[in-house]
Amino acid sequence: MQLKTVENYEEMSRVACSVIIQRIQQLENPVLGLATGSTPEGLYKQMIEQYKQKNVSFESVRTFNLDEYVGLTKENEQSYDFYMKDNLFQHIDIDQANTHLPNGVAADLDKECIDYEARIEQAGGIDVQVLGIGLNGHIGFNEPGTNFSSRTHIIDLAPSTRKANARFFEDLAEVPEKAITMGIETIMQSKEILLLVSGEKKAEAVSRMIKGEISEEFPASILQKHPNVTVIGDEAALSLL
Repeated sequence: MQLKTVENYEEMSRVACSVIIQRIQQLENPVLGLATGSTPEGLYKQMIEQYKQKNVSFESVRTFNLDEYVGLTKENEQSYDFYMKDNLFQHIDIDQANTHLPNGVAADLDKECIDYEARIEQAGGIDVQVLGIGLNGHIGFNEPGTNFSSRTHIIDLAPSTRKANARFFEDLAEVPEKAITMGIETIMQSKEILLLVSGEKKAEAVSRMIKGEISEEFPASILQKHPNVTVIGDEAALSLL
């Protein structure tokens, strides 16, 4: 596991963007695994800016998002489908047909999980997976206790996760209780992982991820076993290492 210490959130976003652009230029048909939430917003702004400056094209890129809330339509402003269009996809030259998120309102959610796995496999797997980390160690929406051998599945969101995400909703009651998420084994099969962390509140989780025991009670700890993980974090987030 490689650590890159940066000064602040803006530098974290720039460094992550430079890695992703490098991979896009190196690979013929790059497949990116993308995340949502506040952590990657700066990264997406950097990617848009680099596109506008004609430093990168996303025409050959395919993307797979980590997760989507169960019960929210694509038009819902709190859905991750809406988030991705608003924060990235509609501002770059990516083919919308090449952008994939789980369908949280599918008639058969179990089949949707199976089909999502199949689409990732058909794409040749994920070349670079962008991750954040939850305070309880969740990656994607894989909460503590999730089996390390899990594939894309439906998960009950922990109260702490719902509370953390409530800032994006009118109130806590509106936050969905379930989500579809890539499984831990799915994430671990990515060829490269970029984990982005910023802020002092993430310091304990990062320290436990890197130095703690590998346990399903702290899902991010499994990343110790991945051969190609780069943690890009600001000084506050890496302060306990």
